Amino acid sequence: MTRLWIFLSLLIGLQGVAEAGQKQLLWGDTHLHSSYSFDAFVNNNLSATPDVAYRFAKGAPVEHPWDKRRVQLGNPLDFLVLSDHAELLGVTRGVYLHGVDTGELGWYDSMRAWYATAVLRDAVDKKTARLLFIDALPEPDADVRAAAKAWRPTFGWIPPQPQMEIDAWRVITEAAEAHNEPGEFTALIGWEYSSIPGGANLHRIVVSDIDAERAQTFDPYGLDQSPFPEDLWAWLEQTSRDTKGNFIAIPHNSNISKGFMFDTQPLRGGAMTPDYAEKRRRWEPIVEITQIKGDSETHPALSPDDPFADFETYPYLIQRTPGEYKPEEGDYIRSALRRGLSLQRTLGINPYQFGVIGSTDAHTGLSSAEEDNFQGKMATDSIPANKDQRWGDNANRTFGWAMSASGMAAVWAETNTRESIVAAMKRREVYATSGPRIGVRLFAGWGLSESMFDATDFPENISEKAVPMGGELLAHDGKEKSSPVVLIEAMADPNSGHLDRIQIIKGTMLSDGTTREQIYDVAWAGKDRQLPDGSLVPIGNTVDLTTGRVDNSIGAAQLRAVWTDPDFDPEEPAFYYGRVLQIPTARHSLLDKLALGGEVDTRRPDTIQERAYTSSVWYTP
Repeated sequence: MTRLWIFLSLLIGLQGVAEAGQKQLLWGDTHLHSSYSFDAFVNNNLSATPDVAYRFAKGAPVEHPWDKRRVQLGNPLDFLVLSDHAELLGVTRGVYLHGVDTGELGWYDSMRAWYATAVLRDAVDKKTARLLFIDALPEPDADVRAAAKAWRPTFGWIPPQPQMEIDAWRVITEAAEAHNEPGEFTALIGWEYSSIPGGANLHRIVVSDIDAERAQTFDPYGLDQSPFPEDLWAWLEQTSRDTKGNFIAIPHNSNISKGFMFDTQPLRGGAMTPDYAEKRRRWEPIVEITQIKGDSETHPALSPDDPFADFETYPYLIQRTPGEYKPEEGDYIRSALRRGLSLQRTLGINPYQFGVIGSTDAHTGLSSAEEDNFQGKMATDSIPANKDQRWGDNANRTFGWAMSASGMAAVWAETNTRESIVAAMKRREVYATSGPRIGVRLFAGWGLSESMFDATDFPENISEKAVPMGGELLAHDGKEKSSPVVLIEAMADPNSGHLDRIQIIKGTMLSDGTTREQIYDVAWAGKDRQLPDGSLVPIGNTVDLTTGRVDNSIGAAQLRAVWTDPDFDPEEPAFYYGRVLQIPTARHSLLDKLALGGEVDTRRPDTIQERAYTSSVWYTP
């Protein structure tokens, strides 16, 4: 049980000891790379091994892989997934340490050549990308070994190194086993599956609750086995049976997927079927809404009436040739949730009924989402001088102040164990923050009142009337079809800024089949902020631009709301999720600018309104 949980227990009125059936709030990162990932190693992470990553996450001081300075996490994590890329797992490091015949090129240039070409990063439109993707790679029913042998020389100079990958997987899984301490710290075994058609990010993080012994009975499934996500799901089905374990896949960086991530058809083309929708809903119960490569909640072009939509926007594509970034509905979580309502109407099942988490995607082996302790995306991106404008606003660069110091995965679980955390993810009782540890709980149901917050047995006292975040509400069976009630409470991170407001985001499918979104401010700090049109006066900004310090004289340490939907129509399917905004605090770009003497143009804002996003609750007529 973390120190933060005890803090929340005291301040929000939760019990300090989790009894049977109660849940505790756990903080972690499901997306972190060590030196065993090929792209981490070629970007100068030569020393942050899995052991280093776990020790840092648990609060121990370690050496930074770039300049060997001592670094330490301010508040240790409760759990971590070390998610190194399945593709070329450990091979870059192995080539460096042990050598391999790479022809005329040296190891470093060879790996860069493979990385630059193997991921098909040409700037192409969506239709061409799909055709190029399917034509360029072998069909999954071909022999895997023959496919890999034929494919890899086509795109690079490094021949397959199966023993290096086996050895790397053994090291990674054994490190997880060594650091796993049930009840204190959970090391979840996982990896990254890196499908990327035409530069469209379709990556997934695979997470399991199995131990090292069972994990070593298979090789992590990667792009070199199949580029199609549905083939990954089929593999997860079989491997779950073989290992008697639980697996999920977590999509990430949908914001740069060129509309593919939450498309209306499968990647192979054709119509989406109920079977496809059911499998996607089953194997991908949560998605990553925020991380270093930007925010995936929504975009100003998709949510023009949302004044907070332009948050940590990352307008770059992962491709070799720079292309113009164009947001599409299939790229963002909120539009995907709306699209899911429409698909459920035609398919009978919602493929996009997912919860949300945040994580870092750091390639330093160091899970750091704090603005004042951000260690960067890559090892060389960890010091202010290496983020200078000489790198430019360039889509090919993973350096600079364009990166977001984000994010965190929050899980409401019965115990801090592999099984309990994965179970919470499968039932979607999870949420995300952009970095601060903002405590949030959300419930929705009928007949709820504010007095229930203060009951000694809260939230057990509402278990028969409400569902938590991630849950589903069926039509109210009373005589009056009253609106559901949302209970939400939030506690500020004691090490960060106070809270500005709580919002409820609602998505609805109307009778004509179209969808809409609405945003409601339901609780806020300060008096006399609400204008006649219902909007709020901005909270203000107390950041000292000469030091980066924030004055918490504004905002609130705690906010709560009991909200009844004023626009509820019992015939309209809907989803509701909470968004909690902090007061402005210093962004890492300001802190770096000050460290460099204050005369640097970071091309990014000096301040940021950090936030938390809950998983949704769905109402079905």
